Amino acid sequence: MSDTGTRQAVEAIERRARQLDSLTDLRVRQPERISEAWQQRRRRELVGADGRLLIVAADHPARGALGVRGDRMAMASRPALIDRLITALERPGVDGVLATPDVLEDLLLLGALEGKVVIGSMNRGGLQGAAFELDDRFTAYRSAGEIAARRLDGGKMLTRIDLGDPGTVATLESSAAAVTGLAEHKLMAMVEPFWSTRKDGRVTNLLDPDSVIKSIHIASGLGATSAYTWLKLPVVDDLERVMEATTLPTLLLGGDPTVSPEETYASWGKALSLPSVRGLVVGRALLFPPDGNVSAAVDRAAVLVHGGVA
Repeated sequence: MSDTGTRQAVEAIERRARQLDSLTDLRVRQPERISEAWQQRRRRELVGADGRLLIVAADHPARGALGVRGDRMAMASRPALIDRLITALERPGVDGVLATPDVLEDLLLLGALEGKVVIGSMNRGGLQGAAFELDDRFTAYRSAGEIAARRLDGGKMLTRIDLGDPGTVATLESSAAAVTGLAEHKLMAMVEPFWSTRKDGRVTNLLDPDSVIKSIHIASGLGATSAYTWLKLPVVDDLERVMEATTLPTLLLGGDPTVSPEETYASWGKALSLPSVRGLVVGRALLFPPDGNVSAAVDRAAVLVHGGVA
């Protein structure tokens, strides 16, 4: 990098640090700026000409899930997380972000959501490791009306299905209401289903093909219409057979990266060739790559989703 390029990079880092430092003061002195900024935000069409999406996810902390690989507190620093998110959102080919109100409002105040797809995470009450984890209450954006009032582009609901846990039916009912409400506002309903069970006191998502297929059929039937429903699904074995379970547009999730980046990108590339798979919703794998290079990780994912954009 040239001396000019190095100086510009340093100046950009310093400028972002000042912006992050100003967030608390702005929240103290001008909290009304948040609602004003939502109304003023420049929006875009949900999908572009290729009909695909690359969404960066950052709603894990609201369930107390802060770990990445072996680091249990990887996402504990809010300024560091926001910095990584802004880096990702600035890259070509990144369409938008999925997060809870607190994270989205930090990004909003920093101007990082202009012209981006913004998906609000809705049910975060199923805290990781809690006895009530599968009674996943809507504790972030609680309704389609709250999302529409802020001019977001959709809402996402985690919908875990455990036949042995009575909390499942409440989650299903709430997810169905959200799907219907979002459709009434012509907004995306992003449903993330899992067939789940509890082992040794911990909720485990079953990722064998048959379990995923069952979860797809249940999720697809939620609400009074599926016109605006998209699915968010894991990359699993026999994915071609799994994806025959639905005609709904599907985004693949990244999850906590436990294999090498090369294996991860290879699995995404293969999956993205399937007709109903229309992109990725990835958080930790892109925001916390093993080498720390967020830009490079995001650029590789963007090429997989959109082709030669990066």
